[in-house]
Amino acid sequence: MTLALQLDRYLAVRRSLGYDLKTSERVLRRFVRFADDAGARHIDTGLFLHWDASQPVAGSSTRSARLGMVRLFALWLSSIDPVHKAPPRGLLPDRARRKRPYIYSEAEIKNIIAAASELPSTYGMRGLTCSTFFGLIAVTGLRISEALALDTDDLDAATGVLRVRHGKLGKERLLPLDPTVVDRLTTYTTERNRLLGRAPRPIFVRCNGDRLSEWSARASFARVSRTIGLREYSRFKLHGKGPRIHDLRHTFAVRAMIDWYRTGKDPAHEMIKLTTWLGHANPDHTFWYIEAVPELLELAMARATRLGGEAEQ
Repeated sequence: MTLALQLDRYLAVRRSLGYDLKTSERVLRRFVRFADDAGARHIDTGLFLHWDASQPVAGSSTRSARLGMVRLFALWLSSIDPVHKAPPRGLLPDRARRKRPYIYSEAEIKNIIAAASELPSTYGMRGLTCSTFFGLIAVTGLRISEALALDTDDLDAATGVLRVRHGKLGKERLLPLDPTVVDRLTTYTTERNRLLGRAPRPIFVRCNGDRLSEWSARASFARVSRTIGLREYSRFKLHGKGPRIHDLRHTFAVRAMIDWYRTGKDPAHEMIKLTTWLGHANPDHTFWYIEAVPELLELAMARATRLGGEAEQ
């Protein structure tokens, strides 16, 4: 049986156990095509290293993740046929670090939304959807997956509340929206329905009415970013390298925290609100922004110094 057929069996077994394997399938199919082109009939460390060397330049965490995917597949194969040898754990170093966020200026966010509205498509749905999608993340700090999973009935326009049903770790939360945000979403859904001739279940859709995919959203954002000069063209990376959609979420959080310090609010009291709003499981994940953003760190240190001086008096 070929590696491609074995991969089909492997994916089917793991999906039957409830795993979401979209990324793993994409990576493993690239690996199997490489193996077939090389005439390889079994997996071993040498084959993996040759394939890894053929891939576009990537960080240690990405390469380590690839190793983990291939290793699990090879372990499964070796239980069927011992000729397969799984690459050893730790073959590649994993120095995963949390990437420092890019904080967009107000002008950059406006440019992103404006450029997104001009994205070409057959019926104009792409520009309408992407500009609204990026704008919603910028003003709410939603995760990409949370925004993509929104359904039309998750928005209660009468009360101005957005129901986030698919938060991280399965947690659900309610977000009260500014009236201007509610108006923008209502305008979007009205125009969306007019273009489609019907009311789809998802809020954010493509020209055919299907739910906007993460790949499509990221590809559109990359195109917009290159248009306004936030990203450069990359020969090997489809989306290029530069600020991400997720940095809109970071920008929302950082601006909220900067506002606390500038207006004299107590960050300790406000932090729990922001943690809840963002859907963080632990306040430490929210406090991370103070270390990651120099301006926030300076404001926090200045406040601590001021309070320390007042306590001594």
